[in-house]
Amino acid sequence: MTQDPSPPTPYPASLSVDYPDRQLDRLSSLLRVIWAFPGIILLALLSGSGGESEEGSFSFDGSSSLVFLPTVLTLLVLRKYPRWWFDWNVAVTCFGYRVSSFCLLLRDEMPALEEEQSVHVHVEPPDASRLHRLLPLVKWLLAMPHIVILLVLTIAVFIVAVCAWVALLFTGRYPRSMFDFNVGVLRWWLRVSAYAFLLTTDRYPPFSLAE
Repeated sequence: MTQDPSPPTPYPASLSVDYPDRQLDRLSSLLRVIWAFPGIILLALLSGSGGESEEGSFSFDGSSSLVFLPTVLTLLVLRKYPRWWFDWNVAVTCFGYRVSSFCLLLRDEMPALEEEQSVHVHVEPPDASRLHRLLPLVKWLLAMPHIVILLVLTIAVFIVAVCAWVALLFTGRYPRSMFDFNVGVLRWWLRVSAYAFLLTTDRYPPFSLAE
C-alpha cells in the first residue's frame, strides 16, 4: 500500500494580509495618496533613493535599504550572516510591506513603525553554514525571470488598485478577488526578495501567487 506523499515544505518566507471584512474608511481611501506620504517619505529616507530601487523600479519592501553587499561579502568569505543585519533587513521589509498595503488600499490603518498590525511577514532566519557560498554572487541574476514577470504584474497591481479604489468609494469594501490578487503579487515579491536580496535561503522561489 503506497503512502500519500508528504505535503511540500512551506517556502521560508511568507506574507499574508488580513482581509478587512468590514466597511473601510471612504475618506481615507479617497485621500490615500496624501495619507500615504509619511510612510513613503520614511521609506525614501531609508533607501536614500526617493523610494526607488537601484534598477529604477518601485520597491515594494524597501529592498534598496537592505544590508545587501556586506551580507554577500560575509557569506562569501566568512560564511556568516550577522543576526542584527538579518533583524534590520526583516524590520525594513516588514515596514515596507505595511506601507505598500496601505498605499494599495488593502488596509486603512496608518502603517506602524514596529507593530505587525494586519500585515504578517515571516522570514526564517538563515543558517549561514548551510547556504551555498557562491550563490549570493548570482542570485540576482537567477531571479531575473521572476523579476521580469513581477514587473509586468506590478503594473497590473496598480491598475487593480485603481479599480478597487473606485469600488471602495461606492461600496466601502475591497473586492475580495482584487484583494487576493494584489496580496499574491506582494507575496511573490517577498519570496524573490528573500532569495535574491535578503539572501536568507537558497531555495528557488516558486512562480506562484498562492500561499
